[in-house]
Amino acid sequence: MRVLVTGGAGFIGSHTVDLLLEKGYQVCILDNLQPRVHPRGKPPWLPKEAEFIQGDVANRDHLSRALHGADYVIHLAAYQDYLPDFSTFIHTNTESTALIFELIVEASLHGRPLPVRKIVFASSQAVCGEGRYRCQEHGVLIPGQRPLEQLERGDWEIHCPHCGRYMESLLIDEATSHPHTTYGVSKYAIELLAENLGRRYDIPTACMRYTYVQGSRNSFYNAYSGIARIFALRMMHGLPPVCFEDGQQRRDYVNVRDVARANVLVMEDERANGRVFNVGGGRAVTVREFAEIMLREFARRGGPAETRYADMQPLIPGEFRVGDTRHTISDISALDALGWQPTIPVEQNVQEYVNWLMEQTGTDEFFREADKIMREQGVIRRTKSE
Repeated sequence: MRVLVTGGAGFIGSHTVDLLLEKGYQVCILDNLQPRVHPRGKPPWLPKEAEFIQGDVANRDHLSRALHGADYVIHLAAYQDYLPDFSTFIHTNTESTALIFELIVEASLHGRPLPVRKIVFASSQAVCGEGRYRCQEHGVLIPGQRPLEQLERGDWEIHCPHCGRYMESLLIDEATSHPHTTYGVSKYAIELLAENLGRRYDIPTACMRYTYVQGSRNSFYNAYSGIARIFALRMMHGLPPVCFEDGQQRRDYVNVRDVARANVLVMEDERANGRVFNVGGGRAVTVREFAEIMLREFARRGGPAETRYADMQPLIPGEFRVGDTRHTISDISALDALGWQPTIPVEQNVQEYVNWLMEQTGTDEFFREADKIMREQGVIRRTKSE
């Protein structure tokens, strides 16, 4: 069986490729090696056993070539960033999804049907926006994005839109969808295309809503790489981790190898057909707790820096990022029913990432650049003084 993995040179893609090869599949990778993610070109971890095509998933010729002979498609290629190039999110993420269906249907109409048995799509918890909350008076609600003026006064929690009271955050299920970023909108459009075109043309699909994926190969070159990158690079330069807001945001961290297992599981299991699945770590961890876990990991390594890290404390300077959600914890019961559970705790996530990062070279040049760009674009802001 042949599997096409788009974005297969990337973080989640490369681990998924490794697992597919271990299970005996033939693998083709389609990846454009986007410079913001792969400034040094083709990464060394790509296995020689996999066919590699450098190309754009939204390009008809490139995608058509990669689809040839594919029994399954795992569509992970995506554009992720904080930059305001909104059309790129739609072009790369959503148009490429539509093009996959278009090429499959077009080939069938011309008597040259492609052998695609199922398509697995990368979605995101960004589809859910702020998620689900409960107001004591008004019940379960799906709130909108927190207003900028609320964040500027350092009021971080979610208010009931009806009575103004603080609300209790709930686990986010797959029925929740209220995206408020262009990235989230582009991923929700993927889910809608998968549901409607998949049903109409009898092409089985599964969509995977990843939460905060951690582990080795998570690019340290761009700002969107996430919390592990931000904290680790600061600490490698002798600086404490900086927590946005008050550091009490709860997150759901999942290891990339567990994510790869989920991808292959839904590809193989017919019970997953036509469905959306949350892929999370099953454990709520605050941003401050994550910073403390990373500080302990650096201190554990010993050497002359051990005391420095042991005494270091996270900084909470009253800054925030526009577009961030307050709490994101996924209900993973749907995947659990298929036999999947996360197996790697957040402490091991941190250890694996730091081990990998320590092996890399040239991290200095990317240390401050991403933070600088986000500040210039107005993504990172500070609360206003009284």
